[in-house]
Amino acid sequence: MISVILNAFRRTDFLEEQIQAIKDQSIKVEEILVWCNNDKNLDIKKSPDITYCDCNKNFGVWSRFSLALNCKSPFIAIFDDDTFPGKDWFKNCLKTIEEWNGLLGARGVRFSSGQKYFIGEEFGWNNPNEKVKEVDIVGHAWFFRREWLSTFWRELPDHDQSSFVGEDIHFSYTLQKYLGLKTYVPPHSKTKIDEWGSNPDIALRLGTDSNSISYNPIHQKEMNDAFVHYLDKGFKVNPNVSLRIKGSAKDLKSKIGKIIKKI
Repeated sequence: MISVILNAFRRTDFLEEQIQAIKDQSIKVEEILVWCNNDKNLDIKKSPDITYCDCNKNFGVWSRFSLALNCKSPFIAIFDDDTFPGKDWFKNCLKTIEEWNGLLGARGVRFSSGQKYFIGEEFGWNNPNEKVKEVDIVGHAWFFRREWLSTFWRELPDHDQSSFVGEDIHFSYTLQKYLGLKTYVPPHSKTKIDEWGSNPDIALRLGTDSNSISYNPIHQKEMNDAFVHYLDKGFKVNPNVSLRIKGSAKDLKSKIGKIIKKI
């Protein structure tokens, strides 16, 4: 029923742990594919029940969605390498998508500006939500119907843009434009952490290290450029969202630490 795509690049020390988190899901997956993005130091232990796709060139984050074309299950889940789902994450996604037919993710944002990449509100593992939340884009983990890949690739990526950002906006934009579908974050209840899209402690520790795209100034500019690019193409974001100034990694760690203590 579900095909999973993982990414092996620089955080390969945690790949086996991430694979185990997928295998431990209460809804068992049909297949796991690992995109081995070019890394000269890549050294991973390969399991015979997993498909590894080695590439000698770094094609960035978009390549995972081209690999998804080879998946055979009706649902596809793609994970960033700092994302370790709770054992009932797929159960949560399947339940959510039955009622809220749209793109799902482990972390979603609503932008506070229709002009620049300013985040107004966040939902998911870093800001738990008791109910399904409609957002502008999702990241860290994507869960969607395989048939929607034809919509993702209906417009090709602009190679003048960065290959390391923008795939998240692109997916929500194409689904919105061609299918009228929205983007959601499934419930992340403080009393049901097994249903979360990512373990907050691990996500926080890995997601703010030196490999993180979100905290790289160059990639931050690229994200803003991508956002403006899709706004110009007609991407519509939620209106009337209050501005939240994005904090530092230290601020985020303090915030998540308080959330974890309450769980």
